[in-house]
Amino acid sequence: MTTTRVDDHGDVAVLRICREAKRNALDDATLLAVEEFFAAPPPGVRVIVLAADGDHFSAGLDLAELADRPIEEALEHSLMWHRVLDRIEQGPVPVVAVLKGAVVGGGLELAAAAHIRVAEPTAFYALPEGQRGLFVGGGGSVRVPRLIGVHRVTDMMLTGRVYDAEQGLAIGISHYLVGEDQGLHKGLELAERIAANAPLTNFAVLRALPGIAEAAPTTGYLMESLMAAVAAGSDEAKARMRAFLEHRAAKVTR
Repeated sequence: MTTTRVDDHGDVAVLRICREAKRNALDDATLLAVEEFFAAPPPGVRVIVLAADGDHFSAGLDLAELADRPIEEALEHSLMWHRVLDRIEQGPVPVVAVLKGAVVGGGLELAAAAHIRVAEPTAFYALPEGQRGLFVGGGGSVRVPRLIGVHRVTDMMLTGRVYDAEQGLAIGISHYLVGEDQGLHKGLELAERIAANAPLTNFAVLRALPGIAEAAPTTGYLMESLMAAVAAGSDEAKARMRAFLEHRAAKVTR
């Protein structure tokens, strides 16, 4: 039985996790299906929306998959998660995640691999691994501190602290907080806006910006100059600039 589904919205594809009875807990088959999709998105897709059936985005790793594994297999399992989530974060297609209900453990790790996160009021965030004698294994100790800081992740893992949707927005887990059942609508709206960008600009934001932000300032400035020159030199950028200068393109407004 398939645990993922793809909905076609033209140049936007919606990838859904379909394990509603398990609060969309992520077993190996589901994670590998996610990897297969991101390895070869449908032709013409310029943005992907990552969503889930039911009331929850994902309650995390399906612990039935982890029980009684020897250390060597547990290590390989963690590395598999890293490989899959790296494909999402470092792939060529921008990803918008729609969050609701439980965004817990591996579910939060999956959400953190997306580039934009939209939350509904029901969303809540936790890293309960510490209370289960575990440690995050899907990249959470790298990605989540980049969003909210090591000190908050430390608190979540030591005490089991849970953040609600408003708190998650305030500390930086989500970018947007929308009304009930409005997450997918907002996610698609943002995805269509992203899809309208020049492809080279989206590439620069996804691939160059993270490296620039982590580089030493001198290296970062050089990388920025090179990427800016490449982007501005494209035919599409020149056409868009002409449209703006000739008052055929909209100006930024509030």
